[in-house]
Amino acid sequence: MSILLFGVVRYFFLKQKFSLMFLLLFVLLLVLEAVLAFLIYRETGEMSTFQIVITVFLVYACTFGISDFKKLDRWMRSKIGNFRGVDLLTEQDKYVMEKQKNPKYIAKKYRISSIIHLLLFLFVQIIFLSYSLNHFDQVQYYLTDLSWIGTENVEETPYANDSLYRISMIWGLIFIVDFIYSWSYTVFPSK
Repeated sequence: MSILLFGVVRYFFLKQKFSLMFLLLFVLLLVLEAVLAFLIYRETGEMSTFQIVITVFLVYACTFGISDFKKLDRWMRSKIGNFRGVDLLTEQDKYVMEKQKNPKYIAKKYRISSIIHLLLFLFVQIIFLSYSLNHFDQVQYYLTDLSWIGTENVEETPYANDSLYRISMIWGLIFIVDFIYSWSYTVFPSK
C-alpha cells in the first residue's frame, strides 16, 4: 500500500519530497518483516518459506533493487510526463537513460553484477559449509563427488540441515541462470 501511495503522490500529484515518506514507510515495514523473520527463526530454529522470501527480497532491495527502482522511477516520470505533456526528467535522467541503451555499457554492468553475485554466493557457501562441516578436508570430497546435488536426504549433503541445503540449491539454480544471462550480453552483444 505504501508503494502505491508513493506512486500516486510522486507521479500524479508531483510531490517528489512528500512521496519519499511513503518510500521510507515501505522500507521500515520491510525491516520490521525482516526482524519478525529473524525472531521466528530464533524461536523455532527452522527456516520457513516466509523467512527465505523476506531474506531474498531484503537482499535484493539493498543491492540491485536500488538501481532497478531508480530505472523504474525514470521510466515512470518519462511516461507520465509524456501523458501529461510535461517533461518530468532532468538532463541527468536523460543522459542516464541514453547511456543505459548502449550495449557496451549494459554488458559491462551485467559483468560486474555477475561477479558480485559470484563473490556473494561463494562467501555465503563458505559460511554455510563452515557451519555444517567439521573438517575442511570434507569440502574436497563434496566438490569432487557431486552426486549429493538434488538428493532428498539432507544427510547425504555437506549441509547441516534441510534449510541450508534448500537455500543453497535454490540460490545455486538462480545463480547459474543469472550468470549465463549476464554474460550473454558480452558473448552475444546486441547492436
